[in-house]
Amino acid sequence: MSESVNAEKEADHHPYRRPVDAATLILVDRSGATPKVLVGKRHEKVVFQPGKIVFPGGRVDRDDSRIPVAQPIPPALEANLLRGRPKITPSRARALAVAAIREACEETGLCLGRKHGTSPALTGPWQPFADAGLLPDPSGLYLITRAITPPGRIRRFDTRFFAADASSIAHRVDGVIHAEAELVELVWVELGSKPLADLHPMTRNVLGELARRLAAGPLRHDADVPFFHFYGGKMQKDVLGA
Repeated sequence: MSESVNAEKEADHHPYRRPVDAATLILVDRSGATPKVLVGKRHEKVVFQPGKIVFPGGRVDRDDSRIPVAQPIPPALEANLLRGRPKITPSRARALAVAAIREACEETGLCLGRKHGTSPALTGPWQPFADAGLLPDPSGLYLITRAITPPGRIRRFDTRFFAADASSIAHRVDGVIHAEAELVELVWVELGSKPLADLHPMTRNVLGELARRLAAGPLRHDADVPFFHFYGGKMQKDVLGA
């Protein structure tokens, strides 16, 4: 059964655009009494959500399904990604998880990977992994939510929001965050703190789901995964695959 979410409503100031697959990574630091999440402030001149506080993420690239990885995505994570419509392939599910890692490294300089015996043949956005002797490692990712941007927006994404523990960070690239970058600032903030109060409604929804999962203990693949999508003039919340 769908549940209406009042935070998002229909907009008609842009023509209909088909949403494209995207992935977002929420890094979680549980070393203290209250979990912290890593958020970034977007540049004021970017097209999508200028100046907003966001999690690192972006659209899936063509090569994301072919990049070698240190370990495969867990079968339970793949099963979660394959739920819902439109149906996707296991290769696409893998690409979504890998895209979350790539985007996080590109936008924050934080790379989730494992050491590899030989220098991996990675180039382009994956060069930092090759330089550090790493392969990307999606084995520690958990699917928290899926959300589709409502019609009428200048950009539309079918986004899978993943979470991973900060201990998965294997390499840091200096100089990624600066005044002219896509993200101009990074900060670790406690869940429920004031810096997280003025967020995009969907970002708040995702954080709420993450907080609920973390309150129940370590993240697990068998928890319900909410799916936020537009229907009947409002954003609806379903359980993915239900």
